[in-house]
Amino acid sequence: MTLTEQGVRDLVERMLKTSGRRLDLSSPFVDAALPDGSRLHVVIPDVTKRHWAVNIRKFVASATRLEHLVELGSLTHEAAQFLSAAVSGGLNILISGATQAGKTTMLNCLGAGVGPRERVVTVEEIFELRFPLRDVVGLQCRQANLEGTGEIPLRRLVKEALRMRPDRLVVGEVREAESLDMLIALNAGLPGMCTIHANSARNAITKLCTLPLLAGPNISSEFIVPTVAACIDLVVHCTRTSTGHRQVGEILALGERVENGLIETSSVFARVDGALRRSGTGLPKPDKFAAAGILGTSLDAR
Repeated sequence: MTLTEQGVRDLVERMLKTSGRRLDLSSPFVDAALPDGSRLHVVIPDVTKRHWAVNIRKFVASATRLEHLVELGSLTHEAAQFLSAAVSGGLNILISGATQAGKTTMLNCLGAGVGPRERVVTVEEIFELRFPLRDVVGLQCRQANLEGTGEIPLRRLVKEALRMRPDRLVVGEVREAESLDMLIALNAGLPGMCTIHANSARNAITKLCTLPLLAGPNISSEFIVPTVAACIDLVVHCTRTSTGHRQVGEILALGERVENGLIETSSVFARVDGALRRSGTGLPKPDKFAAAGILGTSLDAR
């Protein structure tokens, strides 16, 4: 079936009707969620050369828990046990990966392991997270209106989330200065999780140490790097193979020691000959991992 230009416009208008978002010459981009959970992104001329660019990302809910990722071969049973203990123990987890690497799916699976009595507040640009929990408050950004007012950015939502008495804060993705507000929240003792675009676990740490600098000239790396080291406990890096299979490539633990601007890290699980295996000689932050109930179990790094 081939649609005319007017047919494409009418179809996009119908899809946007339930989202409350607009698309016009003053706002030539739109990012919205469709009723079935799919994500719609549209760009119109003159930003595009001639035709409307309509992209729909459909999410197949084949995994909602860590056990499902084990069944799909994305994760080993031992690694799933480790991550489950980390979530239950309130460790702060950063999920990294490229586009379409399965970051949101991993975050949903980790979120399913949050305690049933916890109050979780999620902050996203577009609603994508679905946690099977009793007490979840979801917040999403809002576009500016025709007068150019009323915009609610992600940074504002992070600040508002802290006023909602959360037991855990989940940020769908950090891209810019909102990473500073998230780090400040985590540094105050609030457990949290988030995703970030990066091509390796260590690059994700470097990026998280850089993004908060966008918040203003008075923010320095001398403050940010130790804060990241103190706040973030684990980095779960997701990859996508050439055949399209999504898998966990590495689980990296962060220490609190910083030398020459570099944070101490220890690889807990890594891919060896295509298989995810336990690695490393120990875990940093032993007191924090012990409080989470991880040290002293079979998951200890020998």
